[in-house]
Amino acid sequence: MELLKQFVEKYLNTLVYFYKQLRYRMFIMIFLGIAVGIMDGFGLAMFMPLLEMVNSAGQADGSSLGNLDFLVQGIKNLGLSVNLSTVLIIMIFFFIGKGIAKFISSLYNAMLRKYFINNLRNQLLNTFNQIKYKYFVKSDVGRIQNTMSVEVERASAAFYNYANAIQQALMVMVYMGFAFFVDIRFALLVTIGGGVTNFLYKSIYKKTKGASKTFTKDSHLYQGQIIQYVANFKYLKATALLNVYANRLRNSIQIIEQSRFKIGKLSALLEAAREPILIVVVAVVILIQTKLLGASLGPILVSLLFFYRALSSLLNLQNSYNRFLEQSGSLENLVDFQQEIKYEKERNGLQKIEALKASLELINVSLNYDTVTVLNNINLKIEKNETIAFVGESGSGKTTLVNVLAGLMPVDSGGMFIDGINRNEINIHTYQSRLGYITQDPVIFSDTIFNNVSLWAENNAENQMRFKKALSKASIIDFVEEQPNGSDTVLGNDGVNLSGGQKQRISIARELYKNTDVLIMDEATSALDSETEKAIQNSIDALKGKYTMLMVAHRLSTIRNADRIVVMSKGNIQQIGTFHQLIDTSPLFNKMIQLQEL
Repeated sequence: MELLKQFVEKYLNTLVYFYKQLRYRMFIMIFLGIAVGIMDGFGLAMFMPLLEMVNSAGQADGSSLGNLDFLVQGIKNLGLSVNLSTVLIIMIFFFIGKGIAKFISSLYNAMLRKYFINNLRNQLLNTFNQIKYKYFVKSDVGRIQNTMSVEVERASAAFYNYANAIQQALMVMVYMGFAFFVDIRFALLVTIGGGVTNFLYKSIYKKTKGASKTFTKDSHLYQGQIIQYVANFKYLKATALLNVYANRLRNSIQIIEQSRFKIGKLSALLEAAREPILIVVVAVVILIQTKLLGASLGPILVSLLFFYRALSSLLNLQNSYNRFLEQSGSLENLVDFQQEIKYEKERNGLQKIEALKASLELINVSLNYDTVTVLNNINLKIEKNETIAFVGESGSGKTTLVNVLAGLMPVDSGGMFIDGINRNEINIHTYQSRLGYITQDPVIFSDTIFNNVSLWAENNAENQMRFKKALSKASIIDFVEEQPNGSDTVLGNDGVNLSGGQKQRISIARELYKNTDVLIMDEATSALDSETEKAIQNSIDALKGKYTMLMVAHRLSTIRNADRIVVMSKGNIQQIGTFHQLIDTSPLFNKMIQLQEL
């Protein structure tokens, strides 16, 4: 049993992967492929009675068919005359049957490819939506984007070519079956010749697979560079560095295209060698059969028809398999990526949180990044509608602490409790649906203002009322109404046409539209000028007492009115108090105040 498992893992792992994706649909594909081969085989066999008629004054006894003479006998048993009209009608019947089977098979393959890529994309999205945030922040963004876009397409092409290779293999077996049935000796010789050709392709297969892996790796790098190129375009443009960075991209493009050319060259070699190899094998076998073994040419010609088809299918199989290998690097990467994100799936409880009713609490919480302790023995209780600010030097752990409170990161030890319920028992998505999250880099979608705030809710009267209410609370309604298209105004990529303050207000309005319980503000005003910061701060202060607000602040002037301030240092809570209490009791907080000249 273990040997069988090892054999499957080594030689049939791709087939097993596709079977897991398609299940019973694989068997339907196989059945249709066999049906095409059988109908074609019977149709080809009917050519031989026609040749007999040429040499026997319009009559045929089926002797040239070898063991397939039952076809002629079957015609006679039906009471039909074996004449030109009968043979042609039966031949037409078989080839029409082949055509119908081929159409159904090709259509079904197209449906399978559609199902495969649709199922694959949904699997990736569903699994990726559940990965741990801790895993995401350490991931290669270029690899993620390349895998979920380009690599999925290449995996689809890999499936198409693999499925075609399977069908060609089935055709080979069907034709070989016919050929062996007619003349086993001739069939054996051609089988040996076909096997020899397969060794000629082995080296090309290996090189193609290696080139495919290199192509995939280089594509990951290029996608990552493109993401950085677009994200940092303003800086690169303003500092005349676009061409410097573009040279990096050009170098990556050249490397990718060299890999692509290598794959194309190997494919061209296979395609060019196909027909000559086929003719050489057939010619050599006919000479051996007739000159050395003294066989009759009649059955040979029937077998030859089947073997020509078999060898043609074999070479098509080899070409399809090589094209599959061209995309195999993408498929392997995709499989690895699926397994990786499945392993990094976040565990979720069953308890649902409809709303924050009482408090958030951390008890003896510690969190590590690899071997580095980021949070150490944190104890903190936050009451509903309390405004809590987190301050500290860079690297003190304040943002990580807020990430824990947002449910983004499970703790390594200790516990987080929401209304007294352990986080591990909670369906964390139901809790996070009650959160609003605002950062110093507001999220703006390239869409209308209404869709940016409502997140694509139906544009009806009720949602319009909620929309305008959220705009008013965020002090952005006047700006929206001044726009020529009002709430239908399309914001550019990343809100390129908005000021920093306008972006931030749109972001705040979105979170208020969601009817949240907890508002998280991670240095939400640190990137703004003083006047805009003050206006945004006034908007935030107006929300005090209506929401549970968690604020990570660099500018201490923005947290004067917080109910409590948590001072952090090196992953520890150093002290907790009001703004004025901490000035008197916390040397670290007092030092920060003096540095900012407050």
